[in-house]
Amino acid sequence: MSSQTTPSSHQATLADVLEVLERLYPAELAESWDKPGLSVGNLAAPVSKVYFALDATRAVVEDAIAWGADLIVTHHPFLFTALGAVTTQSDRGASIYRLISSGCALFSAHTNADSARRGVNDALADRLGLVDTRPLTPTINDDSLGLGRIGRLPAPLRLEEFATLVANALPQAAQGIRVVGAQDATVSTVAVLGGSGGSLLEEAAASGADVYLTSDLKHHDVLDFVEARANSATTAPGADAGPTHTIVEKPFLIDSAHWASESVWLPYAAADLADALAAAGTPIETRVSDITTDPWTFHVRAN
Repeated sequence: MSSQTTPSSHQATLADVLEVLERLYPAELAESWDKPGLSVGNLAAPVSKVYFALDATRAVVEDAIAWGADLIVTHHPFLFTALGAVTTQSDRGASIYRLISSGCALFSAHTNADSARRGVNDALADRLGLVDTRPLTPTINDDSLGLGRIGRLPAPLRLEEFATLVANALPQAAQGIRVVGAQDATVSTVAVLGGSGGSLLEEAAASGADVYLTSDLKHHDVLDFVEARANSATTAPGADAGPTHTIVEKPFLIDSAHWASESVWLPYAAADLADALAAAGTPIETRVSDITTDPWTFHVRAN
């Protein structure tokens, strides 16, 4: 008769926590231009509280320290560009100085968390209820990993209904939800990429998706994409020589707030890290920040 034993609990170190984070979000999945990983920290320091946020703003750093965090895990890298000096004369320098003086480490998982299992894009697809999902652009070595996700809705929806589903499923942001396509068009297959996804417009089109949800779409990129995919010989009827209207072809586009499309990952990251460390006998406490780091505050529409 076999028996299972539970590992005895002891204090995790930053090195222990990083080992798990790097297993969950392997560095080799990061894009070549990206700079994820540890920005601040002492590998030998004990870790009992880990705080999760999308961005390490000054408010986030202060909130984490006030809670007693030993480590902050963010999605966006903090030291994406070089910092010449760590002084309180700059915002980032002041934050680093504050973190070090408070004994709080800082780690980020960015495009490696986008491509990983239960990363940003799995969380986004799950939030929308997509099924039978797979990466939009699989990695060379493992087609279950990669940027974006494509899946299908449990039942087809009108485009307007799906846009409403997105608006209700994601955290509320000032931008709202912008849509390219006919309100009554039917959508079933959905491609998603949390964060800035304009670079994968053509991949979304090639995937056969009915609609592509992402963030930060630029005017000229969207206009060129729509024009290129339109049938130039097919236009809506117009009076005399009046203006014509381009027929929008699939995939339709939905543009959401960057912060909203990515922040849905934070609960996954917190739960997965806590579960892995508990199983290893080094339990920690986790907290997901309730601070909105979307820089936009409101929008207005004409009466």
